[in-house]
Amino acid sequence: MKAEEAVEFIEAEKPGDTFKQRAAIFISFLAMLLAITGLGGQNANKETLNNNIQAANAFNFYQAKNIRQTSLILAADEIELAWAATPGLSDEAKAALARKLETYKANIARYESEPSTGEGKKELMARARSHEEARDRAMKQDPYFDYAEALLQIAIVLISVSLVAEVLWLAFVGGALGLLGGAFMINGFFLLVEVPGLS
Repeated sequence: MKAEEAVEFIEAEKPGDTFKQRAAIFISFLAMLLAITGLGGQNANKETLNNNIQAANAFNFYQAKNIRQTSLILAADEIELAWAATPGLSDEAKAALARKLETYKANIARYESEPSTGEGKKELMARARSHEEARDRAMKQDPYFDYAEALLQIAIVLISVSLVAEVLWLAFVGGALGLLGGAFMINGFFLLVEVPGLS
């Protein structure tokens, strides 16, 4: 083989090698996006479950506070009715009933709202709603990660097949699907666009 023939042979091989190098780099990039998408999907699932549990806990605590508050309201009503129905109560009995009634009313108000501890009904309801919103957001994110994973996997397969079969159009189809998968992944994290049928 002459030197000129070797140069021609090497130059003839370069376009194919360049395509293979670029395809390999793009496959690596898509694999990286696939790994990030998998983490995003797992985190969305965890957020959904955790926030659903936290919302349920807050609603249960709210119900317990509501039951306690209702019991105290009924007890306070009974004291007031007993007071009204018994006109001949001694001053000591009236003072004891007044103290008990005051304690009940203070607890009724505390059960309604307790900003210092965040455990009043008002604060518990706000906490439950906040967890519901976080859960709903995570539930909206999840389908985008699922579709992104599928598109990225298909793209990697198509580009890999295009290298083996030396079919250039498969690489372009795979590249387009990979870019679409990347867009779905980004949308999964930030929810920039709502795609009908996915949320």
